[in-house]
Amino acid sequence: MAIVLEAKERTDKKRSTLHRIRSQGGIPAILYGKKVENKMISVSAAELEKVLREGGRTSLLTLKVGSEEYSVLLREMQRDPLRGELLHADFQAVDLSTEVDIDVEVRLVGEAPGVKDGGVLQQNLHELSIRVLPANIPPAIEVDISGLQVGDTVTVGDVQTDGKFEINHEPSEVIATILPPQQEEEIHSGEQQEEGRPGAEEGRETKPEE
Repeated sequence: MAIVLEAKERTDKKRSTLHRIRSQGGIPAILYGKKVENKMISVSAAELEKVLREGGRTSLLTLKVGSEEYSVLLREMQRDPLRGELLHADFQAVDLSTEVDIDVEVRLVGEAPGVKDGGVLQQNLHELSIRVLPANIPPAIEVDISGLQVGDTVTVGDVQTDGKFEINHEPSEVIATILPPQQEEEIHSGEQQEEGRPGAEEGRETKPEE
């Protein structure tokens, strides 16, 4: 069941109006879509943050604007670079029977034996572009690395889609690999690593939000 988000239509772009919306806990936003007339709207910043926590960036939402309801995806989001506060959002109305292209987070799961043997996990792709029906968008694409030894790689072709989506990447693209320790030293030539920390966390960082 889609998460419901309330929105209010707004009628002007004046700076004073945008400032007032933000000062009252809202954020300006845009609703657009193939069969939808573009609307300037505002949503509660707290409610949108809650949606992001509970469903993730790629959740299918029901956006209520007055008496109208739209199935939407959050396509763009701007944050204050210093304070991290939401500043603006773009919502795309979608047809539930039509596939969309969307970027989904890649989440590595499991413990790689190669890391325990001193290798270093490197994640090359943090997101995958997929084509999928809106209702089938996964919150993340999990990639099992529990079988990777030093020198092993996992590629796009190894991802299990269960027939629910298509991946818009070449099957040979590398998602993650276990580097031998000496290669890690070459990659970080000129950089000093903390003693006793092999850098096994590298590659597990997620892509920063826009």
